[in-house]
Amino acid sequence: YPKDLFTECQIEDGAVIFHVMGMLYMFTALALICDEFFVPALEVIIEVTDISDDVAGATFMAAGGSAPEFFTSVIGVFISESQVGVGTIIGSAVFNVLFVIGMCAVFSKELLTLTWWPLFRDVTFYSIGLGILIVSFLDQKILWYEAVVLFSWYICYCLFMKINEPMEKFVSAQIAKLPCVHHETN
Repeated sequence: YPKDLFTECQIEDGAVIFHVMGMLYMFTALALICDEFFVPALEVIIEVTDISDDVAGATFMAAGGSAPEFFTSVIGVFISESQVGVGTIIGSAVFNVLFVIGMCAVFSKELLTLTWWPLFRDVTFYSIGLGILIVSFLDQKILWYEAVVLFSWYICYCLFMKINEPMEKFVSAQIAKLPCVHHETN
């Protein structure tokens, strides 16, 4: 890493504010670039290739949203040779599931209507993916074939998204056939 402009003493005396201002500047710049260029480019790709919203969300939009995390992990693992990559991946997943969804619901201009299917589908794929990750980490390293299995599971998810709507109808029809359990109140 390059040498810091400030000494430890200067940072403790308040120079850390310059680091904070630099980070805020970079976050703002990244947000502007994504809003003005990246998202519109993805929308054009999705429109031209005639991909459904579900498939687009699972592939292009997910990759676009995870690009900063991906590059942070690559730099952490290959350049600084630290374990920041794993922590970034797992921490980002928790952040996306809890904070981002919560903030979207809080600041939405209209009521967000959610159904059980996307939650069931994604939790199922996510749980299996976490299981694969846990098994891969048992020896505290991920070998190339384990990485292939993890990547293949993502490809399975993307392929499943292609048949998402018919699968939702099929599963809903099967659930509708189940006998209802009635609870009697006294």
